[in-house]
Amino acid sequence: MLKTPKPRARELGLPFPGTPGPFNAITDVPGIAVGFRTLIEEQPRPGRSMPVRTGVTAIIPHAGEDEPVPVYAGLHRFNGNGEMTGTHWIEDGGYFLGPLLITNTHAVGMAHHGAVKWMLKRYEKTYTRGNHLWIMPVVAETYDGALNDINGLPIGEADVLAALDGARSGPVAEGSVGGGTGMIAYGFKAGTGTASRKISIAGKDFTVGVLVQANHGQRPWLTICGVPVGKHMQDGITPIHETERGSIIVAIATDIPLMPHQLKRLARRGTIGIARNGTIGGNNSGDIFLAFSTANRNPMAHRAPEVLHVDMLNDEHIDVVYAAGVEAVEEAIVNAMVAAEGAGGGAFDRYKVEAIDTAALCEIMARYGRLERATR
Repeated sequence: MLKTPKPRARELGLPFPGTPGPFNAITDVPGIAVGFRTLIEEQPRPGRSMPVRTGVTAIIPHAGEDEPVPVYAGLHRFNGNGEMTGTHWIEDGGYFLGPLLITNTHAVGMAHHGAVKWMLKRYEKTYTRGNHLWIMPVVAETYDGALNDINGLPIGEADVLAALDGARSGPVAEGSVGGGTGMIAYGFKAGTGTASRKISIAGKDFTVGVLVQANHGQRPWLTICGVPVGKHMQDGITPIHETERGSIIVAIATDIPLMPHQLKRLARRGTIGIARNGTIGGNNSGDIFLAFSTANRNPMAHRAPEVLHVDMLNDEHIDVVYAAGVEAVEEAIVNAMVAAEGAGGGAFDRYKVEAIDTAALCEIMARYGRLERATR
């Protein structure tokens, strides 16, 4: 029997600013699809000593197209103890092609391999022998070895293909799902989270959507809507979380026509979004942010004309975009935490990590006068 999804942060009455899209998810940006492959095996695999709790998250910017569509992009590295492939070309070329995958640290190679194979099949007419085109998907990671047998390399090619083939628009699962399955934030079980904001520029409606893989922060730092929640919730902190040992990947998507230099600046604002929840970006954290736009649909470079014509938002009107990105990042992290289920504590586990107690959280928020009427 499927479990009823837990109330999301906004449904609990947490007073996040801004107006979300219909799904309050990255898929509110038209054309974006998200897929997951989740592996949870409480019994160790043969010859191994730990359970499997891991997976793959796939974000496809122009889902359903017959060939990959370039998306202008910008990158920001807040703290670099992590990995995101393809970033050198994003910095130089200003765009990427194909999917963005997020998984665990030791599965980056397999995810990259699987994405290449998926693109060769999905865009078969594009990648023919005579075209001499190379494939450079973007793959990012955070470490899940506290709860997952990461050294057993449980993710295979079929898992990567399943995440990509399963990508859909609409509501997005959160918490212990996909690449976020084994992740921990602020000493609580966390993982995948998403949120969005609707904004209007020059009388036209646009969307900024965010997806995070949250695996960062120490408990005393945790702040939610300005309330020092972590200082009031000190029970159940495992030894591994006495220092910063995690990371966060943030994907910011929009249909606003932004150029790479503007998207780099938007990605940089992701730092403010995660800081609102309290993190300082510890030495052992890989805090990497990628922003991309689905506007300006030019063809692949080898098929494009000599001179490209693009739309670009006037920088004098970009502050509302920055605000939307910051707000959505902040909310997506909390969505990841309140959706997650506790994990570990079994005969084969080194650690037990509890989910945040949402009733206790709401009591603390109410004590500070920061709880609105629940929307569910």
